[in-house]
Order: sequence, then structure tokens, then C-alpha cells
Amino acid sequence: MPETPYRRVLVKLSGEALAAPDGYWLHPPTLAGLAEDIARTIATGIQVALVVGGGNMIRGARISQAGFIDRATGDSLGMMATVMNSLALETALNAAGVQARTMSAVSMPTICETFARQPALHHLDKGQVVVLAGGTGNPYFTTDTAAVLRAAELRCEAVLKATQVDGVYSADPKTNPDATRYDRITHDEAIARDLKVMDTAAFALARESRLSIVVGSVHAPSSITAILTGGAPCTRVVP
Repeated sequence: MPETPYRRVLVKLSGEALAAPDGYWLHPPTLAGLAEDIARTIATGIQVALVVGGGNMIRGARISQAGFIDRATGDSLGMMATVMNSLALETALNAAGVQARTMSAVSMPTICETFARQPALHHLDKGQVVVLAGGTGNPYFTTDTAAVLRAAELRCEAVLKATQVDGVYSADPKTNPDATRYDRITHDEAIARDLKVMDTAAFALARESRLSIVVGSVHAPSSITAILTGGAPCTRVVP
């Protein structure tokens, strides 16, 4: 397997990455493919923690804007959606021969383990994948912020934001053919240029923690393994 510069990485996946082409909230072949990709990543010697969003089911901010429920309740629904996605990922990882543990910031002791830092570090040191559900456990914070927070807590060396595009661009590459991809930028440069790598709270915490962010595509021919081992294009946002 190719060598990697990282020992421990937190991978942030969007909920939409798990959705079926027909819009159904989970797509078993996609889950299986992600699990196999993560298994290959572990084979390189990287310890992996995962945070997955819940946008394939519900977005608290969006539903609250409709006036049906308030923002805090909407965000609570979103946190529960991340637990469902995390349990599905845990099942797929176990089927791929990878030991995985779901740990939720929202206590659900009959369903999964409640997040605590020391047990999570113990699981990672044993080579298990820790799937971190429930966001931060608080409303008004995105799963981007949860990913950076947990990465800092668990002494990860980078956050990989596996997204729809192969890096950070000067403009939206879908609408601007002249947009250029950055190979490497600093936190300060990304903030000054208003590049939408992550939401503001997540980026501020990453900069304060001096935590690198790697942005790459979760779609073939790219992969989590290829991004982390230098075999696929990406952008590295560094302190």
C-alpha cells in the first residue's frame, strides 16, 4: 500500500453522499463502497474517525425556515438523522471486515455508545473506526464544526472533507469554467478570499487548533485512500 503522511485522520462525509440516485435516504451499494474504501485506508496504517451529516434526511436550519418548527428542534431532528446514518455506516464497515463503533454526542445508550473522549481514543488505538454521531450534541452547530471539534479532541492530524468536488476552487467550478483549484492554501488565505471550505465556526476552530483540512472528492475515480496517500487531486488547507 502507498505510504501516507498521516497517522490519524477524521473523515467528514455529507449525508447526501449516502443517498440513492432515486432520492431514497440510503443506498446500500454506496455504503458498501465507502466501507471498502475506508478498509483500504486503514490498511495503509491510518487510524480513522468518521463524522457523517444528516442532510440526506433532514436539515434543521432549512426546515425551521419554513416556520413549522423552531431551529433548536429542527437541529435535534438533524442530530438524530446523523445517528441513523452512523449506524448504517457502522454496519457496512463491519460487513467489510472493519471493526467500528458508533459513539453519539446525544445519549442513546440502548442504541449506541455515548461519546466520551478517553474511550474514543482507546477504540482508535485498537485500530477500530469510531463513527461519531449526534453532531456536537447542541443545536446551532453544523457537522462541519462537530468534525473539527472531534478531530481536535482526538488528536487527529487532519480533517478530510470528502465532498462533491476535488478541492477548493477560486469560484464555483460548476458555473465558472475559469475557476482554478488550489493545491495548497493557508487558513488565513482561505478566510481572506471567503472560500467556502467549511462554515465559519468550523474554520475558526480549525485555525485556532492549527488543524489541517484536506478537501477532495468522494466520487470515483477519486477515493478517501487516494486523497490521503497523494494519488488523487485535493486541496490542503494548512496553518
